[in-house]
Amino acid sequence: MRTSTGGRVGQYAALLAYLVFLAFPFLWLVSTAFKSPRELGSLHPSWIPEDPTLDNFRQAFDEQPLLRAAGNSLLAALGAALVAVLIATPLAYVMARRRTGLAKAATGWVVVSQAFPLVLVIIPLFLVLKNLRMINSLAGLVLVYVVWALPFALWMLVGYVRAVPAELEEAAAVDGAGRVRTLVSVTAPLLAPGIVATGLFAFVTAWNEFFFALVLLKTPEKQTLPVVLTHFIGAEGVADLGPLSAAAFLATLPSLVVFAIIQRRITGGMLAGAVKS
Repeated sequence: MRTSTGGRVGQYAALLAYLVFLAFPFLWLVSTAFKSPRELGSLHPSWIPEDPTLDNFRQAFDEQPLLRAAGNSLLAALGAALVAVLIATPLAYVMARRRTGLAKAATGWVVVSQAFPLVLVIIPLFLVLKNLRMINSLAGLVLVYVVWALPFALWMLVGYVRAVPAELEEAAAVDGAGRVRTLVSVTAPLLAPGIVATGLFAFVTAWNEFFFALVLLKTPEKQTLPVVLTHFIGAEGVADLGPLSAAAFLATLPSLVVFAIIQRRITGGMLAGAVKS
């Protein structure tokens, strides 16, 4: 009993330490965003700003086109999420229901593709987009985001499809419903939560992405929010810490809100289908 209690205490202590480790950068970012220049230059920084101010937020909007960059990020993220879901949903259904060699090969591709680093694929993607004349365009960036998000979207949706009992589709077929009617009336409503979670995940991934946007977008008017945040760092590597923290805090909020909504559904998608009913 003592060993069990001690083990649980150790687990909770390790979990608490891990949560503190994860939360520290964000809490420090929030604290820095509301500090005055005097506090930012202090040799003894404090967690809670002594004289909270919104000047950093005003300066951030005055120095950089954050609203325009946020609009570009929103357009790219929404486009990538919508296209990724439209492609992944029928493919995931086929992969989950058809246990053929092609479906197994596609599953293997999903797993292997996650091992490729960004640096390895950026040159081929750049050359493809150059031939398509889609460099320095949000459409080209959306295409790259779709390719990058598609494997994980498939992985999530396959789990959701496998969690839907095939007996429901068989019962609908017995009642005279065709394949399309069955998919629309029976399977699709049950997959709706998984489709929404997958779309939101693709949105968060595209919203936070920096490397592809930095390489593929050259015109300042088309740059996304993560790229614009680097403009708060001077040529000598000196950061304008107050406005940078304020802009980074605002850029982080959509991701936090969306992830808070989908975190349970992401876990469900990973575990769905692991146990047969």
